[in-house]
Amino acid sequence: MKKALGIVKKEMMLTVSLPAAVAGLIITPPGKDFLAGIDWRTLGTLLMMLCVLEGFKKERVLRPVENLASRLGTVAALSLFLIFGVFFTSMFVTNDVSLIIFVPLTILLFRSGEKEEYILPVISMENIAAIRGSLLLPFGSPQNLFLYGQAKQTDFANFVLHMSPLCVMSAVLLVIFVLALCRKDVKEKIIFTHKSEGWLSERKPQRVTYILLFVLVMAVIVTRTSLWWAALIAVVAAIFIADRKIFLRVDYVLILTFLCFFIFSSSIAGNEKISEFLSRSVAGREYWWAIGLSQIISNVPASIVLYPFTKDFAGLIYGADTAGLCSLIGSLASVINYRIYVREYPGNGMKFIRTFTLISWAFFIIVVIPGYLLTRWKFF
Repeated sequence: MKKALGIVKKEMMLTVSLPAAVAGLIITPPGKDFLAGIDWRTLGTLLMMLCVLEGFKKERVLRPVENLASRLGTVAALSLFLIFGVFFTSMFVTNDVSLIIFVPLTILLFRSGEKEEYILPVISMENIAAIRGSLLLPFGSPQNLFLYGQAKQTDFANFVLHMSPLCVMSAVLLVIFVLALCRKDVKEKIIFTHKSEGWLSERKPQRVTYILLFVLVMAVIVTRTSLWWAALIAVVAAIFIADRKIFLRVDYVLILTFLCFFIFSSSIAGNEKISEFLSRSVAGREYWWAIGLSQIISNVPASIVLYPFTKDFAGLIYGADTAGLCSLIGSLASVINYRIYVREYPGNGMKFIRTFTLISWAFFIIVVIPGYLLTRWKFF
């Protein structure tokens, strides 16, 4: 029983998505077009991205960023650097991976500088930075990756243009939040005792390989090439040659979760009565539906479930990219942030939730209405 409860706590999204997929198959038994209804392109692209990013983490490709952070002399400067490090890297390496990179570094540096009281507010703002920075590009978050793949009527430049107001507004607000955090003494000093290790020269071929593969994956996403399957084979083959142990580190649970929600979404769309209800309810209210449903099943599966019934693409994607500010469940990135923190500070889970909720809701209240008004600017 304890082991089962441990799995449920660790893989909350899977414990929701798997029963949902089973329920969907019961509601609408699979037909001859069942496999065709699954978005294999998104699953394949996600697998490529996860494999490459595991290589990034193992080889610590972003180590120069870590070294630069350790040279900053004030709490405010360090906080801004770490938060905007998450903000910008999340655009390219996805929001959850940016947190996996920067949250442990944040804990390490503030511990080393004997300023642990800043850890919780800073990683809470890093969570916001990951959610709002990643929205700018199609490959910044799993829900953007899925929705961009579906929206054939828009291109990369148009996508970035429409997401940029939210991104810029969020960046300005994050600066204000950091200044509010350091309002007692903006020039408060921090002195580090931690020394970052250098790169291993013998691992250079692996680092170069992962950087090149990352460029390939981004090109596949941006161009929407029909040869994505060939890129998948190339990525898998290259990693098998460079370091096959990477495959043991990949988050296959996330891919399985996506698959389950694809099955659930396809089954729901195939049920006439449910489809009619959602078509009537969701149309014109996509923004609020995306925010609300995400608090139950997270923003990635909410995007998958709601997309077939959406008439306002802007409302759905703006809502999905705002939903993660409401609660831990709203975004998988928030759950990952929580898990990293409680591993370092066991028993402080409620303290994390209180601080996270206070800061995230302060941010959410400011951006939710401007985000809704922006939905009037249609993507296509």
